[in-house]
Amino acid sequence: MFIHLHTHSAFSFLDGGSPIDSLVARAAELGMPALALTDHDNLCGAVKFHALARQHGIKPVQGVEVTLAGGHHLTLLARGPEGYRSLCRLLTRAHLEHPRRRPQVTPANLQENSHGLIALSGCRRGQVPGHILARRYQQARQAAREYLQVWGREGFFLELQDPYLPGNTHLNARLAELGEELGVGLVATNNVHYTWPDEFRVHDILTCVRTLTRVHEVHPERPLNGENYLKTAEQMEELFQRYPQALANTWRIAEQCSPALDLESPHFPRFPLPAGQTAAGRLEELTLAGAAARYGSVGREVRERLRHELDIINALGYADYFLVVEDIVRFARGRGIRFAGRGSAADSLVAYCLGITEVDSLARGLLFERFMSLERAQKPDIDIDFDARYRDEVARYVYRRYGDEHVASVCTYNTFRARSALRDLGKALGLAEEEIGPLARRLPWVHADRIRQALERLPELRGSALEGERFALLLELCEKVAGFPRFLGTHLGGLVI
Repeated sequence: MFIHLHTHSAFSFLDGGSPIDSLVARAAELGMPALALTDHDNLCGAVKFHALARQHGIKPVQGVEVTLAGGHHLTLLARGPEGYRSLCRLLTRAHLEHPRRRPQVTPANLQENSHGLIALSGCRRGQVPGHILARRYQQARQAAREYLQVWGREGFFLELQDPYLPGNTHLNARLAELGEELGVGLVATNNVHYTWPDEFRVHDILTCVRTLTRVHEVHPERPLNGENYLKTAEQMEELFQRYPQALANTWRIAEQCSPALDLESPHFPRFPLPAGQTAAGRLEELTLAGAAARYGSVGREVRERLRHELDIINALGYADYFLVVEDIVRFARGRGIRFAGRGSAADSLVAYCLGITEVDSLARGLLFERFMSLERAQKPDIDIDFDARYRDEVARYVYRRYGDEHVASVCTYNTFRARSALRDLGKALGLAEEEIGPLARRLPWVHADRIRQALERLPELRGSALEGERFALLLELCEKVAGFPRFLGTHLGGLVI
């Protein structure tokens, strides 16, 4: 049984030629019981990968290929939730302690956050393989020993690959010798960057975009052939017939790993309360005080409605969530910052009494069950718009209130759409900006795989140069990268506590 343990998706940001959907579906089609996702220096695809793998009935192994000091690579796999937390801590420090877009994992960071992880020595840019390729055998041995000190023989493996590149037979032979000398296991991987062989072109053009290279130019990071696809177990067995233990170890490693994410349980923060007070008690206290302020006196109808809502909120475990939101809007009100709670939260009388919304759901006959109900048990979604001029002030309060270690900005990622794909890929294909720019500006804001449809549907685009043979390859590549993440950004107002 062979399992792919070194796999890159489009979330390797311009270094992966296939979406996660395609990789997972192909692994399931091949009957593989597990698959690892090891994108470069990020876990952005982790949630989507977990969900898709579970849908296809295969085990998701969460991992990452980190960049070490000196630019070396190392493949790390999470044994389970503890290992996933270690990966998060590793990557957080790697990004925050180094220049933007140049994350780096230091030896100290690696040592401190090694729990729950399995390490593979990496591709040809790994420390051990790199030293061997450069004939620095003593340094390769020393690097392997250092990894052994961190993970031991049960948690560190020498990674064999065979992408038909010069020196590869020698490299694998020396890795096998080193493994025997140090008692380290071997593991076979294919350093997957796309699902099918013909997607090599997509990987190559994206590499050109990333490295600002034209397709007619040479760059050391451009792939040399189309071998880094999701090969079948039979293909891998043929490649590594001299190293059967390296094939068998892929299954042994996958068996040691368990799904690292829990996407079902809510993970809300606990609202800080005095000793002896519960979130449910505090929420009821604030709600009744707010009701008295809103209505003057709390009549039977109001009290019964509030009791009904509070019982559901407490039964579903969302008392802390309401307290957090109330705390934030209380701060804004105290600072004179305008805000408005909106959406289905306006169906809640509790939210009205807490000052989160300005809609009296009882007077307007709005049903709380449209917002929350025991039957659907949906997560409540309280949307609040703050005056944009003071949004940062509110954010700073949240960081102070809950601590820098417990608050983070939501990230966003820009994806390839028609205009950006046409510009980036056209430039990589060697087309001049003077030629491609005017064509891109004429396109509507559509997905990158809808350009041909736009050419057929919109009269102002008929007769465009894009309809000619000269741009056929460009349009085909644009369709292939539609929806691929292009780069990370920061959400204007989204915070996670």
